[in-house]
Amino acid sequence: MSDMIVRTHELVKVYETGGETVHALDGVSIGVSQGQFVAIMGASGSGKSTFMNMIGCLDVPTSGSIEIAGRDVAGLSRDELAEVRNRQLGFVFQQFNLLKRTSATQNVALPLIYAGVSVSERRARAEAQLADVGLGDRLQNMPNQLSGGQQQRVAIARALVTRPSILLADEPTGALDSKTSVEVMKILQGLSEKGISIILVTHEDDIAAYAERRIDFRDGRVIADEPVRNRR
Repeated sequence: MSDMIVRTHELVKVYETGGETVHALDGVSIGVSQGQFVAIMGASGSGKSTFMNMIGCLDVPTSGSIEIAGRDVAGLSRDELAEVRNRQLGFVFQQFNLLKRTSATQNVALPLIYAGVSVSERRARAEAQLADVGLGDRLQNMPNQLSGGQQQRVAIARALVTRPSILLADEPTGALDSKTSVEVMKILQGLSEKGISIILVTHEDDIAAYAERRIDFRDGRVIADEPVRNRR
């Protein structure tokens, strides 16, 4: 398919720990198309987080290839990987990782500083992104003045402000109650419909049900890859 935004081929990651060889990834080949919403599932130690780190250009494989937007990133330098992260990827984590004494707008604008965007454009883009996630009336609030769900929406806005083509979400509802989790997952579904590819790591079946495709990992291998039935 020509619209593949992420493609891995025979991805292998081997760690040496305490004289023992661990195959964290053992020949993983996966393609994700533009705008697709994929849930990655598996027990602790299954390889799903290692896979996410590879896609996120945070770690390099032992062997195999990773293509992000048609570019093989497996052999890139640290600076080149940082450039791919800044241009193509947005990250959302279980812990919101917001700066405590910094307003919502300043938190969202932060990645644009590294991208060399002017102060006025940073503020305009951050405010527009916050409005998009329903926080247009919370621009100057500090994180401690926001609920958990609102903080996660700030984190999503921050991930999107650089206009990435891929959003990597690692247990994004892990610190939220069920009602707020639904709100966050609906935001992610809406982003997918706008053409952003979502790759979500979760251990919760009801959260994976918001995706259109589910991939299960075990012992560093893909054991199932199928469309989500009865999607929420």
